[in-house]
Amino acid sequence: MGKMFDSILPEHEEFLKRQRIFFVGSAPLAEEGHVNLSPKGYDSFRILSSTEVAYLDLTGSGNETSAHIDENGRITFMFVAFEGPPMIMRLYGKGSVVLPGSERWDELIKEFDVIPGIRQIICATIHGVQTSCGYSIPFYSYEGERETLRLWATKKKEEEIKEYQVSKNSVSLDGIVTPLGKAEQHG
Repeated sequence: MGKMFDSILPEHEEFLKRQRIFFVGSAPLAEEGHVNLSPKGYDSFRILSSTEVAYLDLTGSGNETSAHIDENGRITFMFVAFEGPPMIMRLYGKGSVVLPGSERWDELIKEFDVIPGIRQIICATIHGVQTSCGYSIPFYSYEGERETLRLWATKKKEEEIKEYQVSKNSVSLDGIVTPLGKAEQHG
């Protein structure tokens, strides 16, 4: 049976820092909308306090999490131990999107190593931490990071990445305009 906590405890923080992959879940308010589940890698997740986390969001083929958060704020993070003792940890929260050039950007970007292809920072105020056993999760060995996204972004000029983001990341699958799309409309 899982256990629920109001915030990230020191032992939770230790577990989170050891993980090399996490998953982000979000959904639009509309019943017929798509539920999104995105895997995230690289060293992109940060614990800002016992009730606030953030991750550096990189350019991708879609931008569902950003659209959903902007619409309703709901976000769930899931971390799974593929090495060591079994554990599944979910962080439930209310998210926000921080775009380059916004008020909070300069404060938050200092928390991260810069990775080519940065799109935005996703922040979340955590209201629940759930741990469960993870006894059925198989072992997997970490072999290293894929360099494809870094190489793609490094070969592009800044304006080419911006053009890609405008064309691929401005609207969700369900037609929700993302914060990047809104910034483009007003910029």
